[in-house]
Amino acid sequence: MSNAPLMPKATAVWLVDNTALTFDQVADFTKMHPLEVRAIADGDAAQGIKGMDPISNGQLTREEIERGERDQNYRLKLQESKVVLPSAAKKKGPRYTPVSRRHERPSAILWLVRNHPELKDAQIMRLVGTTKTTIASVRDRTHWNASTLTPMDPVTLGLCSQIELDFEVQRAAKEKPTTTVYGGATLLPASETTRKDELDDQPIERHDDLNVDAVFAKLKTIGGKKPDDDEE
Repeated sequence: MSNAPLMPKATAVWLVDNTALTFDQVADFTKMHPLEVRAIADGDAAQGIKGMDPISNGQLTREEIERGERDQNYRLKLQESKVVLPSAAKKKGPRYTPVSRRHERPSAILWLVRNHPELKDAQIMRLVGTTKTTIASVRDRTHWNASTLTPMDPVTLGLCSQIELDFEVQRAAKEKPTTTVYGGATLLPASETTRKDELDDQPIERHDDLNVDAVFAKLKTIGGKKPDDDEE
């Protein structure tokens, strides 16, 4: 629990108007500066603020205030709340982006699309907190402000942390299959250039004696004439 009461300035207004506590005691309890408490008492600060009773909301007791009024060196102690608030469960959904940063999301999306094309739409949505429609419009240059968009690092804009960006990039690199890029012709290894083929060791057969009759018979067959037709 925080050491400061709820609505400290309104609590200080009530304590100044309804108790005899010193400015230092009120300032110590509300975690304010003594000069600010003095300004509240003089009417120079907190004008129009309605005082809040710390006794009614269980932050102080009447006995604690009376003890502080009797001893100026005593410091008031904030009462512990008897109500145990459950811890807020983390909701699963798109990242919340402050209103002041929402107009910068298209620039961050353009930067991610250009510098990390391997990222999926779901990963960009987790990093920037946007929708698939916005990502598609930025990628296709159909966004209403596409002509004036400039790529900007989402880490620099404060939309995500560098650790989150590196994690998504490494995750996308693992899921994307590696493609081999042709780097041009290279020299053959020495084992290939110095290897002697088996054909080099075999003797070359020469056919010096040719059958002349067989050659002419083949030529006549190719020409479409048969030897029997010539004899007739």
